[in-house]
Amino acid sequence: MRGTTLASVGAGDPGAHLRPTTDRVRESLFNLLLNGGYGNPVEGARVLDLFAGTGALGLEALSRGAAHVSFVENGRRALALIAANVAKCRVEAQVRVIRRDATRLGPCSETPFGLVLLDPPYGTGLGARALDAAMAGGWLADGALVVWEDDTAPLPPAGLVQLDQRRYGQTMMTILQKGP
Repeated sequence: MRGTTLASVGAGDPGAHLRPTTDRVRESLFNLLLNGGYGNPVEGARVLDLFAGTGALGLEALSRGAAHVSFVENGRRALALIAANVAKCRVEAQVRVIRRDATRLGPCSETPFGLVLLDPPYGTGLGARALDAAMAGGWLADGALVVWEDDTAPLPPAGLVQLDQRRYGQTMMTILQKGP
């Protein structure tokens, strides 16, 4: 999968709230996860990619050893991009695409996730609502790491503790952990 050119939205699609994570930010995110003192939270992980967009973050996690990724997205254009990218990477057996509003997840019907990638439309408050829904529905395993990408520093919802925060240009990357 590494080196595979994914289908993308180019500079973005504001109407569909699609804004690609830059290669630099994506590389920084995974370097931070793998070298930031968290062990290797990606290897063998079950990953939940909320506001999945093109699926690039979840697919990067698979390329770095994640066992499974569930993509949560409700935009028609984004779902088509995820499907195209999953096919390009030939990882259909390792993914599940959930067509749903990330802020209305409901109860989790599968094993909870150890790593959550959260990339909501910037400045909308949807990230906090999605995390609240994920926590209420039992989507996060105890000790799960959450990587939250936004344009401002978010307030961690109850039950999550902030471990790190870094700025990369206009992107604020916040790492949270769910307590037991």
